[in-house]
Amino acid sequence: MLFDACYEKFMQLQLQTRSGESQRRLQDGHGHAEKLFLEQVWWPAVGRFDFLHAEYPISDFKDGDRYLDFAYIRGNHLVCIEIDGYKAHHKDINRWQFADQLTRQNHLILDGWKVLRFAYDEMKEKPRRCQQLILQMMGSWFGEEQADPALSLEEKEILRIAGQTGEPLLPKTISQRLHISRNHAGKLLRKLVQMELLQPASGTTRICSYKLSGKHRSYYE
Repeated sequence: MLFDACYEKFMQLQLQTRSGESQRRLQDGHGHAEKLFLEQVWWPAVGRFDFLHAEYPISDFKDGDRYLDFAYIRGNHLVCIEIDGYKAHHKDINRWQFADQLTRQNHLILDGWKVLRFAYDEMKEKPRRCQQLILQMMGSWFGEEQADPALSLEEKEILRIAGQTGEPLLPKTISQRLHISRNHAGKLLRKLVQMELLQPASGTTRICSYKLSGKHRSYYE
């Protein structure tokens, strides 16, 4: 539920900022494989869509237009993320089209882009391996700590809320934000305390509110 709502919001925002051919390409080119990447890889690893652009238009080396499956543009960093299907890249193109694809990628790199490519089958069958690559990207290129990809979407969202608001978290607040029971919210908060990602913000015998631990505060802000 959480991913679906954020995904719809992300796509609506992308469409609102496009027009003409760029908008048409986003509607037609962003399909099952691209959504699978967001749902199985990006969202579990990152938990947000900030700085990410779907079907991002660029000018290629032949003075034409091409579209990247995803572009992650943050500060001075340009990251191209491509989703590759085995059949599409080994059966449906000839050798000159294959050579042209490699040349396009080489020019992309020379223009300052970093390139990550993911195989559709690996995303589908071994998403944790793909998630780890995204986490390594965040750590190596952006200096972010590598969050545990085993965290559930609800747990990641709690940590994101804690970093975004900077205010102590109450079980009631989490219950309302995530549309879950207060009892379930309390269990999630206590689990994050055990993992040393949250710490008590008030209460001694009975914890009333929670906040990010100092160890991880900088990552989630």
